[in-house]
Amino acid sequence: MSTAPLLLAIDNGTQSVRALLFDLDGELVAVEKVPIEPYFSAEPGWAEQHVEVFWDAVCLACRGLLERPGVDVTRIVGMAATTQRTTVVNLDAEDRALRPAIVWLDQRRCTRPPALPRAVEVAARLTGRSALLGELRAEAECNWIAQHQPEVARATERFLFLSGYLNHKLTGEFVDSAAAQVGFIPFDFKRQDWASPRDLRWRAMAVKAAQLPRLARAGDRLGTLTAKAAAATGLPAGLPVIAAGTDKACELLGSGCLEPDVAGISYGTTATINTVNTRYVEVNPPMPAFPAAVPGRWATEVMIRRGYWMVEWFKREFAADAIGAGGDTMDDYAFLENFLAETPAGADGLLLQPYWSSGTPFPGVEARGSVIGFGDMHGRAHLYRAIVEGVGHALRAAGDRLAARNGVPLTRLRVAGGGSRSDAVMQITADIFGMTAERPNVTEASGLGAAMNVAVGLGLCDDYETAIIRMTRVGRSFVPNAELHDLYTRTHERVYKGMYRRLRPLYREIREITGFPP
Repeated sequence: MSTAPLLLAIDNGTQSVRALLFDLDGELVAVEKVPIEPYFSAEPGWAEQHVEVFWDAVCLACRGLLERPGVDVTRIVGMAATTQRTTVVNLDAEDRALRPAIVWLDQRRCTRPPALPRAVEVAARLTGRSALLGELRAEAECNWIAQHQPEVARATERFLFLSGYLNHKLTGEFVDSAAAQVGFIPFDFKRQDWASPRDLRWRAMAVKAAQLPRLARAGDRLGTLTAKAAAATGLPAGLPVIAAGTDKACELLGSGCLEPDVAGISYGTTATINTVNTRYVEVNPPMPAFPAAVPGRWATEVMIRRGYWMVEWFKREFAADAIGAGGDTMDDYAFLENFLAETPAGADGLLLQPYWSSGTPFPGVEARGSVIGFGDMHGRAHLYRAIVEGVGHALRAAGDRLAARNGVPLTRLRVAGGGSRSDAVMQITADIFGMTAERPNVTEASGLGAAMNVAVGLGLCDDYETAIIRMTRVGRSFVPNAELHDLYTRTHERVYKGMYRRLRPLYREIREITGFPP
């Protein structure tokens, strides 16, 4: 029986918590998945979940993993947790949750943020940071809580992201990874540390430095597994717990993205395109570049908020009966593959722009989605292809902006996330971009990235360059079809790129007339 070390990654995503074991060659040895309800909504636009749901799922996943055939707990040498971003937890002095966690999908905004002294407002304008401060103040969950639940704000002893909450449950320490601090908090993204005491962000957000966790670099040791956590998870007490990046940052690392010419695409609930840089580059100011899962590097990112959420939306609204008729031998994605197979590239002239919610890539609250080119020949298969192609067009536009801001042309695509399981989606991506799309050999790229943080943190790999060479590899490459790339390029340049600019005035009129979105 092998005695080679194993690395444990906890991946707390939007719809499930997974416990994954990797070896030092990056091979997935075992996995246990525990589904979770992503959120509940007490009000329209709200997205919340009880924090116990996340921790209970971690414990179930770990215990289930250890029961898998051939899993030897004595071979596990370290662990790390990577989580969904911007999910906020408030704890009191007894470490009890004061309210449900505000999940990253939440859309509420603060309308009365903390007042700024006149001098601060002037300083913000003079330094060109008024827009950033305004967005931070409206979006910051701590400001909404201070406005609407002041008793919670007063009782909050610890203000954490989900990563900090899970790391506290594992180690007993209030410490978190600097690479996990993605959200509306007083964090200096350039320095990858809490903002300096005189930074304007401390005046713009209702949170104090004493409420925030101590930060460690990705790959640093956060602590060791406590006896209480060991009893709950079945893991050995004293197991080293290592700092990892967020799920997106770890996905980039696990996909082998370390340089700005390699774009990492994630087809998840939110679709994103990233490059990793050794310098700080903002792609859509005032949105910052986020910490990469490698210290001293940044992930420049553009996100399509509703990304492959649109696939679930399509299944629910347009294909539930057809998918149900597929029988037990055909899963949902296999059925959707047929939709792509029976429709031509370009969806017979149907073109979709996937801005189904406000926010990036355009900050205007009036941002809406659109589908143009409908004719009597179009059916739901055409609409599904238009969704896949529309997300691809949005990501290509974002990739062009990334390359321009980085000053480095894109040469390769590494594609991960649920949508990457589809060969047809991978081929469409290659055809739209006109470059080879590479799928990692493991589908659990974010978990692999967290395992790589453990490998480097424990000295099992000398550095991240070595870890990428040893632990990541391409599973399959999809080469673009030149004829289809030409079709997509003409559509992209002559139609897609002008859609939002031309429709935005109409979106504003719709909002003025209907009051939606609020």
